Amino acid sequence: MANRQIDMRKIKQIFKLYSEGVSKRKISLIIGLSRNTITKYIDFFKRYSLTSYEVSAMTHEELSNLFKSDHKDKSPQLLTLEKYFPYFDKELRKTGVTKELLWQEYYTKHPDGYKITQFRYWYREWAKEVSPVMHFTHKAGDKLFIDFTGKKLSIVDPHTGEIQDLEVFVCVLGSSQYTYVEACESQKKEDFMACVENALWFYGGVPQALVPDNLRAAVTKSSRYEPKVNEDFADFATYYETVVLPTRAYKPRDKAIVENAVRIIYTRVFAPLRNETFHSKSELNKAILEQLKLHNNMSFRGREYSRYSLFEEVEKHQLQALPSKRYEIKRSANATVHKNSHIYFGKDKHYYSVPYKHIGKQVKVIYSDNAVEVYHQQEVLAVHTRSKQKYGYTSLKEHMPSHHRFVSEWSSEKFIAWAHQIGDHCKILIIKILDKKQHPEQSFKSCLGILHLAKKVGNIRLENACKRALEYGAHNYNIIERILKNGWDTLDEQVEEQPDIPRHDNIRGSNYYK
Repeated sequence: MANRQIDMRKIKQIFKLYSEGVSKRKISLIIGLSRNTITKYIDFFKRYSLTSYEVSAMTHEELSNLFKSDHKDKSPQLLTLEKYFPYFDKELRKTGVTKELLWQEYYTKHPDGYKITQFRYWYREWAKEVSPVMHFTHKAGDKLFIDFTGKKLSIVDPHTGEIQDLEVFVCVLGSSQYTYVEACESQKKEDFMACVENALWFYGGVPQALVPDNLRAAVTKSSRYEPKVNEDFADFATYYETVVLPTRAYKPRDKAIVENAVRIIYTRVFAPLRNETFHSKSELNKAILEQLKLHNNMSFRGREYSRYSLFEEVEKHQLQALPSKRYEIKRSANATVHKNSHIYFGKDKHYYSVPYKHIGKQVKVIYSDNAVEVYHQQEVLAVHTRSKQKYGYTSLKEHMPSHHRFVSEWSSEKFIAWAHQIGDHCKILIIKILDKKQHPEQSFKSCLGILHLAKKVGNIRLENACKRALEYGAHNYNIIERILKNGWDTLDEQVEEQPDIPRHDNIRGSNYYK
């Protein structure tokens, strides 16, 4: 290292130029220093595995202290203690391990070593030296820090050449700093939650807390003391048995670990992919995972272990187990409990039973791909397996009063099958009646009345009557009854252009004109 320390701005400029691929000879000419001096400073940064983003993020004071620590003449006693620091760094991430406990272990082996106060001081100095930007110690399995990068990656449509920018999701486990990165279409709730879920399955476990920035997808109202977490994201966290702890607004130190991870990802993921063209999101994410694997397996500066090895050794077994299946995003709808103790779920045209004491109430329906839940003022009234069978009923007998047995004994499927036995036109008419969205009991009575007419007039006449009603565009019991009563079902479809003139005394007839 040069005998006289140069200006910190020049030192930053040296490493910036070197990271951009400028030769040492050219740097020497630009900065005005000898090549030997340039080489020594570059070797110093390499020894600590510092990236250009990390160097640029350091203050002049932090950078100066880093060089001063490198110049210090260390005593044999301090050199002995420093050998333990990488081990202490790992152990402090474990639950229940404290600096005092580690000092006792050290002091038992070295009675002539440092006391607890000096032990703490030298450990803090070492932590600043090997990790000047971020040196907080997080317990294993405690928190997952979440954010999006400011810059975006893009894909190109192979047919039109249109460029689509993608958001880049980044999260990092606090203890091991094991990192996950994924490109997604937006920062909207659905995409955000999908990325968080993919991260949990990537890690193979769930931390005690999720720590997002104040994203709208995660936080609906920020607050220093009680931020309001997005309802769906809170439900997501409950499903995975964790909690959401949003960072404080305008407090960058709360999320320093993930912001530092973002800066490193720019160098280790964005930069290697900058000259490649991707045509799909999956293709891009595959390339991201390849670069991410290299990043996670790269040793920390000043230490002999990587994010991945630290995760495997210290943090993985501290994560909570994943559930048996992934979370299903839930959506909501409003409904009214009908007099037959059912609600009509319009999305699937299906009916679900609710306890009869709630007849007439407005309820909230929370549904996913596999389940339908009915709530009234945050009280769960019913939970059903979702059925997408049109006109069908999902009912529990205990939900209905005894006088509603009529509805419970009949179903849309039964009426449609019965009508099919009579004829296609009859079946179509019955379906149209059921599809009117009127009260199901009223629909069922109309269907029952029409189908019972087959006993009086037979299947053929009823089928013809249904055909005539469909031509009229009338779909109810009364029109069928009128058609049959007036014999309209027996009228020929093809009416002659010259109908027969009825006989009458005042009509002369054709012979009169001969």
